[in-house]
Amino acid sequence: MDAHPLILLASARPDSDTRRLVEKVFQETPHQILDLREHTISPYSYENEYPAQDDFLAVINRVLQYQVLVLATPVYWYAMSGLLKTFFDRLTDLVTVHKPLGRKLKGKALFLLAVGADAELPDGFEVPFKLTAKYLGMAYGRSLYASTEEVETDLYHLGDHREFLREIHDSGRGLS
Repeated sequence: MDAHPLILLASARPDSDTRRLVEKVFQETPHQILDLREHTISPYSYENEYPAQDDFLAVINRVLQYQVLVLATPVYWYAMSGLLKTFFDRLTDLVTVHKPLGRKLKGKALFLLAVGADAELPDGFEVPFKLTAKYLGMAYGRSLYASTEEVETDLYHLGDHREFLREIHDSGRGLS
């Protein structure tokens, strides 16, 4: 199991503020990025019928190789991006038809990194992340938020980024 964090980048743009924040925050921290934009993840199907080119199970199998997961998303209309919401909806497959895979998420650490236009993370934004982590038996760590204006400035004004990285490091300790 890899002790470095896996960052699931869920921005619609390749050169997004979210990607720039990830690069700034993790510039001195070993990590891997899985860009959801580069994968085909179909919307959830109650019949569990997906096209052959659906990448959800391949993405989950990669996710399972890591102890620490960071979900990186822009804030769109006070919620996670559509890419990440589709991914979240597909987690349903892991508690219905692919239960053995879903059980392997238990004990993993989950963190959130978000970028938006507002000065602060909108009220309630973290709720789906915290409750999903709890439901899947994962440990929700913390979030790090920056406004789009803050992304353009020096990282060290974001004092929380040090504690964010420290908690990520502590969550992956002992696995390498």
